[in-house]
Amino acid sequence: MNHKYRPLFEPFKINKLEIQNKFFMAPMATPTTCDANGVYTYDSMEYYVVRAKGGIGLIITGANWVESEIEKHADAFFPSPTKAPRPYQKMAVEITERVHAFDTKIFLQLTAGLGRSAIQPHALKGECVAPSPISNRWDPSVSCRELTTAEVEQIVTKFAQSAKIAQNSGFDGVEVHAVHEGYLLDCFTMTLFNQRTDKYGGDLKGRLTFAIEIVQAIKKACGEDFPVILRFSIKSYVKAIRQGGLPGEEFEELGRDVQEALEAAKILEQAGYDAFDADAGTYDSWYWAHPPMYFKKGMYLHLTEQLKRVVNVPVMVAGRMDDPDMAVKALEEGKLDAVGLGRAVLTDPEYPIKLKNDKIGSIRPCLGCHDGCFARVIQGGRGSCAVNPECGRELIVGIVPATKSKKVIVVGGGPAGMEAARVSALRGHQVTLFEATGRIGGELLIGGVPNFKEDDIALIKWYEHELKELKVDIKLKTKATKANINELVPDIVYIAEGSTPIELKLPGIESEKVVYAGDVLAGKKKVGAKCVIIGGGLVGCELALHLRYNSHEVTIVEALNDILKSGAPMAPMNEWMLRDLLAFNKVELITAACLAKVTPTGAVLTSGGAEKEIFADNIIIAVGFKPKKTLFEELKFDYGRIYNLGDSKKIRNIRAAIWDAYEVARSL
Repeated sequence: MNHKYRPLFEPFKINKLEIQNKFFMAPMATPTTCDANGVYTYDSMEYYVVRAKGGIGLIITGANWVESEIEKHADAFFPSPTKAPRPYQKMAVEITERVHAFDTKIFLQLTAGLGRSAIQPHALKGECVAPSPISNRWDPSVSCRELTTAEVEQIVTKFAQSAKIAQNSGFDGVEVHAVHEGYLLDCFTMTLFNQRTDKYGGDLKGRLTFAIEIVQAIKKACGEDFPVILRFSIKSYVKAIRQGGLPGEEFEELGRDVQEALEAAKILEQAGYDAFDADAGTYDSWYWAHPPMYFKKGMYLHLTEQLKRVVNVPVMVAGRMDDPDMAVKALEEGKLDAVGLGRAVLTDPEYPIKLKNDKIGSIRPCLGCHDGCFARVIQGGRGSCAVNPECGRELIVGIVPATKSKKVIVVGGGPAGMEAARVSALRGHQVTLFEATGRIGGELLIGGVPNFKEDDIALIKWYEHELKELKVDIKLKTKATKANINELVPDIVYIAEGSTPIELKLPGIESEKVVYAGDVLAGKKKVGAKCVIIGGGLVGCELALHLRYNSHEVTIVEALNDILKSGAPMAPMNEWMLRDLLAFNKVELITAACLAKVTPTGAVLTSGGAEKEIFADNIIIAVGFKPKKTLFEELKFDYGRIYNLGDSKKIRNIRAAIWDAYEVARSL
């Protein structure tokens, strides 16, 4: 072990329970599955066991409903201990026993409900409920019914029953979900959503009564030594209903500010909570609670440092904490007591054990894209990971040694080519990869140029490390041809040539003022102070933000009625933060307009039949890409096993490229 990381592997205690190291798996619901009775599936069991095997000290599960009569939930959405207690406990015992074999502890997260944050009808069978009659977060036309005092008391009772089932099932503790994210319990704590006049409303102590009664009921049912921790948001970052505030932005906090949170924490600790699993944000400021790559690493640490000063129980922190140097420094500076890894252990479940064994180069990085863990769920799939197709699918897919070693040729070192080479080599095949440029990485090399895309470059470094370890023969600066492929007599050929930018044919387009987005990011073309970007997709918008961070004046011109509507849909939290960052950084948007011609002083746009001239030093083209499949077309009848992968097959995103390559390569 590298000595500097040793503090991360010292044990810590929650109540009297000792955790083997300072790493905990942050609660995430999307990769887990349950049946219609709210019972965990074997898929979920394997998902948790794989993370325990990877060396994590504590696992906190995703949310479990404590009841489904008051807030009536859709079947198979979240697990529930109280819906079918006996089948639930039988499966839960299997999970906890297997997790405990690796000396990993596991807490069950229990939720009061979604409240105004419920997505109808996806999550609910019935009406939305809330502390007071307020509108639904996602649909303002839907009004939430106010809970009665007796109903709130019944939910408290269900928490105690659920915690007892958890204890009997072998769970080491529970996490109460949540004074966090604007869920039902959190709404009770904020005057913005709670106008009650009974014991659950009024001043801060009254608004915390629901959370206080929960911990007291659990302790009464399970004993004082049974750990109960709280998911706790230190600051809401609500600028307006359904509108978050950005880092560095000045605004009036409508939710919970830091001072109130610190007072609340002292009350909640006194009530009996044994630790705080702390972060920030609500569903009105969703990107704070689910931070995209546009945030800096460790974005909650300035908040948790303040929380640490006022409480005596452990403060646990996730939220882009996957930099071990930053994590150990935060620990030594007293900003936290335990380091949470959320998406980091979706991407690489062996993160802790690799770090402990001084194999940091083999830790696969999370991109902060939310595409596999969240967008895929919205699209109807199960939660997973964009760069780790095995996440949450451990019983569905996997890599096994091939019965016979084959010669495999991979053309192109982009995401699809790198993954095809990696998986093929893991299976025992002899792999040769042709890359025409001087480094593998493909479009990641360009997309990773902005400082907020640093993890794209980290992923390239990971592939370089893995392919070297696997002894893949990488032929850099070597263009693949029919001749040099035939010379190697391959059994399998993967073509991942990538794509080329779509070119426009318009008057003046040959001007030196016109450049392509990829050339700007790659540093091949310099641009002046005022830039007009043609194309408001993800590439154009991220380039605009990158240029603004480097003091350029930027206008985006988009042919559709809105930006970020072309290409694969983004996860909502990423899209909303990018939109807010563009507005905050004063990027001008012109939609429903097209480039008509380039002039010596700028460009002429057309919109609704009218023309408008705008001035610019450079016109940057970012209207998309088209597949490059020349070599595939030339070879497709020459080999029985030849596959077109990545953008060469179809322009999609990194998840599609990696997942297709993984699936094909693991099967041949």
